Amino acid sequence: FSAEQEAQALRKAMKGFGTDEDAIIETLTKLNVSQRQQVLITYKSTIGRDLIDDLKSELSGNFERVIIGLMTPTTMYDVHELRRALKGAGTDEGCLIEILASRTNAEIRHINENYKLQYGSTLEEDIVSDTSSMFRRVLVSLATGNRDEGTFVDEALAQQDAQALYEAGEKRWGTDEVQFMSILCTRNRSHLLRVFDVYRGIANKDITDSIKSEMSGDLEDALLAVVKCLRNKPAYFAERLYKSMKGLGTDDSTLIRVMVSRAEIDMLYIRREFLAMYGKSLHSFIKGDCSGDYRKVLLRLCGG
Repeated sequence: FSAEQEAQALRKAMKGFGTDEDAIIETLTKLNVSQRQQVLITYKSTIGRDLIDDLKSELSGNFERVIIGLMTPTTMYDVHELRRALKGAGTDEGCLIEILASRTNAEIRHINENYKLQYGSTLEEDIVSDTSSMFRRVLVSLATGNRDEGTFVDEALAQQDAQALYEAGEKRWGTDEVQFMSILCTRNRSHLLRVFDVYRGIANKDITDSIKSEMSGDLEDALLAVVKCLRNKPAYFAERLYKSMKGLGTDDSTLIRVMVSRAEIDMLYIRREFLAMYGKSLHSFIKGDCSGDYRKVLLRLCGG
């Protein structure tokens, strides 16, 4: 890998009349996040121009969004997406849920630090001013990045938690949402997987079915996302991708965010889950749903 060679290749692709989009796709998708950051710095030092500015002036639409996403460091990409979700036209609840339910404690801490540096307000302040009621409380809880990340399963506590969830929902009239939040957003993964097993025995139904029948709207979506991410994160992202493309019109924001943010983390597993869940490959879905350079770059990120 030579940052200087790649920088020159990008400059060549944009210099003069017309842009060589294929060369840009080829160059950027074969590099990883940290290599792209090196190219960014080298481009400025050897060519004396800002690569992001050049790309923005040459590209447009969803293709531009993917390319700029690829050029953004991982944490900053999440930060920008969260900010857009909170401060754009209307709140993008799906984006807030997706990022906060799926990132690790360390990732959330980095997001919080960078968010404050970038925007002057904390992520929590912006969540509080932009969302309401129980949904707000779940997001604030997830945004603290304070889940127990151990692997210890306390059998007695698992029984107790399962019973508490049952009594907070199925067993009573109305729902004690706080009980759901405090258990689902703080306990460690291994422990919760055990809680879900015990819960099925007590309630005779899966925890996700109880959440669906006891809650609605954004709160339901948020708690379901938490459970799905605990059980199988790639399957959660496969579902996000499927829903972004199925039906009329494409939810490009979600499609782009998942493809860009997971490309180097678990895309192989997401592809496998996608095929198992929907009987069609992610590749063929993208192919049928997108077009042009946008399709080309997404297919490269999808691989296979």
